[in-house]
Amino acid sequence: MESMLFASSQSPSSPSTILSTQNPNLSSTNHHRNQIFSFSFRCPLTSQSNSHPPAAVSCCASQQPNMTAPAKEAKLWGGRFEEGVTDAVERFTESISFDKALYKHDIMGSRAHASMLAKQGLISFSDKDSILEGLDQIEKQIEIGEFVWRTDREDVHMNIEAALTDLIGEPAKKLHTARSRNDQVSTDFRLWCRDAIDTIISHIKHLQVALVSLAKKNTGVIVPGYTHLQRAQPVLLQHHLLAYVEQLERDAGRLVDCRVRLNFCPLGACALAGTGLPIDRFMTSDALGFTAPMRNSMDAVSDRDFVLELLSANAITAMHLSRLGEEWVLWASEEFGFITPSDSVSTGSSIMPQKKNPDPMELVRGKSARVFGNLVTLQVLCKGLPLAYNRDLQEDKEPVFDSVKTIIGMLEVSAEFAHNITYNHERIQKSLPAGHLDATTLADYLVHKGIPFRTSHDIVGRAVALCVYKNCQLRELSLDELRGINKIFDEGVYDYLGVENSIKKFSSYGSTGSECVAAQLDFWVSSLNLNL
Repeated sequence: MESMLFASSQSPSSPSTILSTQNPNLSSTNHHRNQIFSFSFRCPLTSQSNSHPPAAVSCCASQQPNMTAPAKEAKLWGGRFEEGVTDAVERFTESISFDKALYKHDIMGSRAHASMLAKQGLISFSDKDSILEGLDQIEKQIEIGEFVWRTDREDVHMNIEAALTDLIGEPAKKLHTARSRNDQVSTDFRLWCRDAIDTIISHIKHLQVALVSLAKKNTGVIVPGYTHLQRAQPVLLQHHLLAYVEQLERDAGRLVDCRVRLNFCPLGACALAGTGLPIDRFMTSDALGFTAPMRNSMDAVSDRDFVLELLSANAITAMHLSRLGEEWVLWASEEFGFITPSDSVSTGSSIMPQKKNPDPMELVRGKSARVFGNLVTLQVLCKGLPLAYNRDLQEDKEPVFDSVKTIIGMLEVSAEFAHNITYNHERIQKSLPAGHLDATTLADYLVHKGIPFRTSHDIVGRAVALCVYKNCQLRELSLDELRGINKIFDEGVYDYLGVENSIKKFSSYGSTGSECVAAQLDFWVSSLNLNL
């Protein structure tokens, strides 16, 4: 499937995050993990002014200085009202400054809806053709930056519908037949999140590839393994790196599961109760690539579980990336010195000339906080809402846009960092003698000799105590010294001592033994379709 990039330029007074989209015709089970989908994000240029804004907000990057804003128009919902809203209410309730990110999906949904209405005889085919042609023109205007977003039209849905009415007249007024903004926005948002999931998964794969490639470059390198941040046992560096690859695979799996559950269509649920008009919800669902229509119209317009799932999955991914970032920041310090980042992924100090900081991974660690916060925001937002739709749900967009933008950035820079670090083999090798990393392997030796493990644990503990007293390593103890602790020791004990011998003794499935790790690496090279 070909990736397409759609980005709407922004006005300084209308900050938003714009997300690209792709062909919506995706099945619920075939997620195309190996495809790359490109997203474009635009950050706000300036904060929204507290002064009265113009009714029109141009999406062009630069506006004509003498451009006059159109006069405010009557709301599309204004029939029962005798007066318009105040400027303060309009500024407070508008969402076009950020939900215009959904324009592509809104137009996509309107195309499917118009085609269904024509097939069902609710509008003429001539009107349908006019609507589709008008939507095409509006989409092109948005993409080239000529569309004028108006705050008095509130949101992306009413901006596009009103512009369509300006463009083609009466046929546009029929488009909202058997549709509410409640089911419309839920449909748009599901389509947006579906695309976002595909993009995040592709970035997860990029990072997995970077970590596997890094592992392949460091065959046979042994590093200290830690528990409680204390030296524990020797492990192969490849084994260590592949642990993060496994975490990322679960992250991708959660997104795949989320995608399956969100891929049901709310369109046609209308405000909350459905409609008495003869619509075909299965037709629109199929046209938009959904699995099926949602069964319950009240659930369809009020459900935001799919948003919470996406934010939760992003939060777990961010936690994994933060752990990786923390480790690389530590390992790049003088105290560890296990890795050296290249200059291309490092920054300096404004006052200390010697500094070389792994800032990207510090920010990965730091930005995880905002991803966690976005999840909490949505949980608190939704916790008190009665059925069905409530205007509170307008506030669900920005945390999701931010979470997706942030997690993609975190994944991208983590992969970049992985491609630009060097493991310092000599420094790592010099660090290995400290900590008696082969103590557990020595206990295994005694178990092979028929000694119960708890007894073995005690014997080795006394051997370690002797090493501490003598300031030496276990393998530096003489056989007489070992036999002074327990007569069971013989010359074969030295085949278990030293980190290299320890690594050779690991043989259980999933362990850090050389053959086991080689099998793990082969698995990932195959799974990720790498040619290394």
